[in-house]
Amino acid sequence: MAINQTTYAELREIAARYPQARSGLLPMLHLVQSAEGRVTPEGINACAEILGLTAAEVSGVATFYTMYKRKPVGEHHVGVCTNTLCAVMGGDQIFAELKEHLQVGNDETTPDGKVTLEHVECNAACDYAPVVMVNWEFFDNQTPESAKQLVDDLRAGREVTASRGAKICSWREAERVLAGYDDGRADEGPSAGEASLAGLRTLEEK
Repeated sequence: MAINQTTYAELREIAARYPQARSGLLPMLHLVQSAEGRVTPEGINACAEILGLTAAEVSGVATFYTMYKRKPVGEHHVGVCTNTLCAVMGGDQIFAELKEHLQVGNDETTPDGKVTLEHVECNAACDYAPVVMVNWEFFDNQTPESAKQLVDDLRAGREVTASRGAKICSWREAERVLAGYDDGRADEGPSAGEASLAGLRTLEEK
């Protein structure tokens, strides 16, 4: 099935933002995910046509970055950092217990379509390790218990707010923001936490 005309028009709009249209490919792929729930062959072909690239060139980008998904993602994408510091601080245990709790493996989605679970690389939030991300928003200093409560709340449709950010929207809505479409919530929630600010205060004192 072809990309719908609204999405196609928005893809062209994104490409037009850049002096060299091909620079718009990354946000264009995020828009495809927002509309299609993944990077579809039709989305790849639409991006290639608009940018004057081959489908192989677009596919090469879509398969290089792990943020681009080739199979459907659930309503919420839950990423557990299992890189070194988060791992030793409990990330590996969180990931193992979430797999058991949700009865899914890595990069798999719960039968109700609510949660896709994935282990992810460093999120540059080591001062809050172990970190879990929901639709790219941070949940700091997690434990197996808090992470399980988090995914239970997501599946139940309860309101969830990131540690240093906004109330959680759906993964598709977050993808639209990454495509460059403002949801009006950029200033919602704190932008920094105590662990990050402690160093700044020490610097100012010295």
